[in-house]
Amino acid sequence: MDSTDDQLSVIVPVYNEAENFPRLIDEIENCLPRPYLVLIVYDFDEDTTLPVARKMAETRPYLSLVKNDLGRGPANALRAGFQEAQSGPALVVMADLSDDLHDVAEMLALYRDGCRVVCASRYVRGGKQLGGPFLKRTLSRLAGLSLYYMAGLPTHDATNNFRLYDAELVNEMQIESEHGFEIALELTAKAFVRGERIGEVPTVWKDRSAGESRFRLFRWLPKYLRWYRYALFGRWRAAKNRRTTAQPSSTAE
Repeated sequence: MDSTDDQLSVIVPVYNEAENFPRLIDEIENCLPRPYLVLIVYDFDEDTTLPVARKMAETRPYLSLVKNDLGRGPANALRAGFQEAQSGPALVVMADLSDDLHDVAEMLALYRDGCRVVCASRYVRGGKQLGGPFLKRTLSRLAGLSLYYMAGLPTHDATNNFRLYDAELVNEMQIESEHGFEIALELTAKAFVRGERIGEVPTVWKDRSAGESRFRLFRWLPKYLRWYRYALFGRWRAAKNRRTTAQPSSTAE
């Protein structure tokens, strides 16, 4: 993990992002340190992103299109992207350009310093959230800050999907989410319970200016609550795991 030559795998789930896509690629090329592989994950062949992405891939060998065959939805798209990524950390970004890719350099620095998950946080000093539905913003902030102060989860922003993960760790944890964007909370909570090192960088999130959002608050809220409870009691679960691991074997020498 101390090598600076690791290839960065960028996983981009798309949903009718034809208008946004060229700007996203410009941001990637301007902000991300090379080398990198960009995996464009789509659910259906009629997605408006595909003609634009295929055209741009003709002159960009780092671009690869991946069809999600695990079932429609953001979580399955991300799982398909993780499966396709072969080496290096996997960075999850949104195709609507809400995330500030200038933060990736700092995220990579923390990764190479030993963090196996790096969270971009809107709710820490230097971070900000601009726009977006009021209820969604409020619930997200409450979830992140309550888990930080009550459970000790080492990020103020538990629900932001702008994350950098160690690919090997993701494979070890076995993703259970199958529907929405709760996958970030699941992976971060599981890493926390395992005692993995988690880092955080401030980020400024801006609401999309074009395209269609796939976020479905009320449909996915029960999924978030499941992993919220898991993270909330994670400190005690992690302590129990450490005690179990530390117990000497009862097998006679």
